[in-house]
Amino acid sequence: MKTLKTLVLLMALSTMLFACKNAPKEEKTPVGVQLYSVRGDMAADFYGTLKAVKEMGYDGVEFAGLFGNSPEQVKAWCEELELNPISAHVPLVDMIADIDGVINDYKTIGCKFIAVPYVTEERRPGAEQFEETVQTIAEIGKKVKEAGMTLVYHNHDFEFKTLEDGTFGLDYLYETVPAEFLQTELDLCWVKYAGVEPAEYLRKYAGRAPIVHFKDYFFEGEKEGDPYALIGLEEEASQPATKFEFRPVGCGVQDVPALLEAFKDAGSEWIIVEQDEPSMGLTPMQSIQKSICNLHHLLCPGECCKEDKDECCGDCKNCEEGGCCDKPEE
Repeated sequence: MKTLKTLVLLMALSTMLFACKNAPKEEKTPVGVQLYSVRGDMAADFYGTLKAVKEMGYDGVEFAGLFGNSPEQVKAWCEELELNPISAHVPLVDMIADIDGVINDYKTIGCKFIAVPYVTEERRPGAEQFEETVQTIAEIGKKVKEAGMTLVYHNHDFEFKTLEDGTFGLDYLYETVPAEFLQTELDLCWVKYAGVEPAEYLRKYAGRAPIVHFKDYFFEGEKEGDPYALIGLEEEASQPATKFEFRPVGCGVQDVPALLEAFKDAGSEWIIVEQDEPSMGLTPMQSIQKSICNLHHLLCPGECCKEDKDECCGDCKNCEEGGCCDKPEE
């Protein structure tokens, strides 16, 4: 009797594996990392960090400076490592000073996108230079398009300031600058932190959101102080009085499965992991390792990945079945 039960079980398992192997495969969702997340490592060993990022399973990178390396050398390293040089964050002041040079550098590397990463207080919605900044971005976007590349805007939470007509500053920017000159690079951490539902906001820009920053965080208490003090962007800012910390994707407050569905609905091309500062006792490199492991686990199409992780889940060979990040009890 036991032999019969064993035979039946083996036949059922064989049928399941055969169906799994022959089922149509979902197209792999490419995942990149914003190298600002590991800027200390990049400064110490640019090539070694790129190599480690590739070995983690990342498909591409988004630059935040070249750390003294020539565009030609960076291009060669990306080609050697088979890393897609997706995009680059370039300070707006640098684009204003020499947009032709910026375009030349990142086009040489092979980047498809150039991003406005941040604007200073006087350029933000409601401030004195906001309108001028919107027009400047439009002009830069035209030049970038003429070069065969695409300009994108990476938001924080301050772009969700409501203008006099009730419009968010970020929406005003995208309403004013035509899509052909400016696409979105929504940072879903700051969308949520601003009090806006990130999955629905991403869907709002379907067809205009080619690259999306997947960033997770933990927040507790009332919003006081300035969270940008955590990432060194506001020299005079004091640390927030409440608990705020960036987390690996899947280890914080974000509903990552819902965001992945919205990513697909929006027709987006690239997930970009970003973690401005490490937390949970991890180094920056350990943090982005957790993020890619969790994303690979969540992107696996169904139960089949448990039978063949390498085939279904990419290169994340060390993931446990539940993913790589068990959320700690708060």
